[in-house]
Amino acid sequence: MWGAVAVLAGCSGPSGRDEEEAAVAGPTQQYRYGDAEAQVADLWLPEGPAPTRTAVLVHGGYWQPGYDRSLEDPLVPVLLDAGWAVWNVDYRATGVDGGGWPGTLEDVAAAVDLLAQAASEHGLGLDRTAFVGHSAGGHLALWAAARGHLPPGAPGAVAAGSSAVLPAAVVAQAAVADLVSADRRQLGGGAVAGLLGGRAGDVPERYAAADPVRLVPFGVPLLVITGDADTSVPPSQSAALADAALAAGDDVEHVVVPGEDHFAHLDPASRCWALTSDWLDARLPPQ
Repeated sequence: MWGAVAVLAGCSGPSGRDEEEAAVAGPTQQYRYGDAEAQVADLWLPEGPAPTRTAVLVHGGYWQPGYDRSLEDPLVPVLLDAGWAVWNVDYRATGVDGGGWPGTLEDVAAAVDLLAQAASEHGLGLDRTAFVGHSAGGHLALWAAARGHLPPGAPGAVAAGSSAVLPAAVVAQAAVADLVSADRRQLGGGAVAGLLGGRAGDVPERYAAADPVRLVPFGVPLLVITGDADTSVPPSQSAALADAALAAGDDVEHVVVPGEDHFAHLDPASRCWALTSDWLDARLPPQ
């Protein structure tokens, strides 16, 4: 279904906004990969020639109901302005039919792989694709980046000859990236056990197949970024990821931004986003 989606640049009404602050609207096509309401991805395309870069956005919310891909909407206009195609994915949350283990992970794999169809239809190359995930979406983006070396039979494992979409770069924004530690600390009120169907000692094989710090190396450049004022996902989660990826030989940049909190990553005016945008441009330059 084709349409135009407006993303407001500010919270004020049309009066009092100059032309530069007006709403940004662009063509988008919605793709479905299942029958559930959340089994959907939105494709945004900038004006002009087919873009050479695609950003796959994965939203957070501790994998729980009440959150969806609209969390990423503020980033869409700035990415479009920079010439990116944007693939904003959704997935079934824990506590809803089909969500949790393994459905949430399988949804993300299916949503990411559906990008191959959209790319074919719109002339997009997939060799310059970045996965950008925030919070629990950071976990899912990292996990999706590691699918190429998941053990056979694991949810999302890439079969030989499949059309799986894998990234050329990954950004982990305040990611829940050390699931065993997050479970031990009961982050998100026990959200990790909710996702994986048990505590780390109960279902260790699920943690082994889903925990980013145990899925290194990712084999592509990785930005691990967080704010030191984040009280939702402690910066120690990012530090654990950066340490594990570096030890495994990955190309990692670990950034802790002074004074910014968990949601700064979703604010285009934040220092967190400026650093993320600069890193993406350096790793996958505009062409």
